[in-house]
Amino acid sequence: MIDFLKYRPYAFVFSIVIIGSFFVGAFYKRVKTGQVFSYSVDFTGGTQILISMQKPLSGEAAARDLDASGIENVITRDFSANEFLIRLKAFESDSTGLAIRVKGIIEKAHPDNEATIKQVDSVGSGVGAALTRDSIYAVLMALLIMLLFIWFRFRLFSFAIGNIISLAHDVIVILSFVMFFNYEVSVLVIAAIIFILGYSINDTIVIFARIRENIKKLQGKTIEEIVNISLNETLRRTILSSFATSLVVGSLVIFGGEVLRTLAVSLLVGMIFGTYSSIYIASPVMLLFYKRDEESVKS
Repeated sequence: MIDFLKYRPYAFVFSIVIIGSFFVGAFYKRVKTGQVFSYSVDFTGGTQILISMQKPLSGEAAARDLDASGIENVITRDFSANEFLIRLKAFESDSTGLAIRVKGIIEKAHPDNEATIKQVDSVGSGVGAALTRDSIYAVLMALLIMLLFIWFRFRLFSFAIGNIISLAHDVIVILSFVMFFNYEVSVLVIAAIIFILGYSINDTIVIFARIRENIKKLQGKTIEEIVNISLNETLRRTILSSFATSLVVGSLVIFGGEVLRTLAVSLLVGMIFGTYSSIYIASPVMLLFYKRDEESVKS
């Protein structure tokens, strides 16, 4: 049997480092660049064009060509030597026409290098502001509903607080990954966060249900021993579920292309740390607050 709780201090230090790094990194980026995250046109508004070139060409070179042609305030991001993303603050109802115009300018500046438009997204500033507000509400509402579900499912403060801190930990991990690797915050990242919240809480509920069942069955053992036994009894299910899900998400990472890569990688990171938090965050935190709930659990 694996003694999971033996490694609680190491897990605690590891998680504190992750959370601390996130807040330090967020403060540094805020001071240096004025914003913590890079946001897609979903939130900022404007037009976003994904272009693939026949021969290597950097997004920075394409931005200079567009600036020389009168299209200013261009932000680019390179995905490979031949593929880059162009973001324009300008919003036009005919986004396809704007993309074709951008393509023509780049090809005119590099006549021996053919460009292909792979994706075009265009969002008005009003829609972007509304989407930002709705995304924040969606994540907060998901956390609130899960808190209420845990409370009604177990009726115990220690179990509820263990879940909530575990979920908050998962959200910070995903946001840290997005921030440090300079991924754009888009609706796909928000979708990944909500998915991971559901995935993580499902795993935690299974573990907590087994802990509560074993508390009544194993009367002579300490709560720490019962938690270890419960974690070992649910370990097989946890590994099989994580492995099966990772096969699908791993396929998206490899074959999904740049359009889905942010979503797929965020999901993969979230799944790994969601499993980790179910074992090393939710259960140890629950133990910290367990004493006040001890009598109601055994009754």
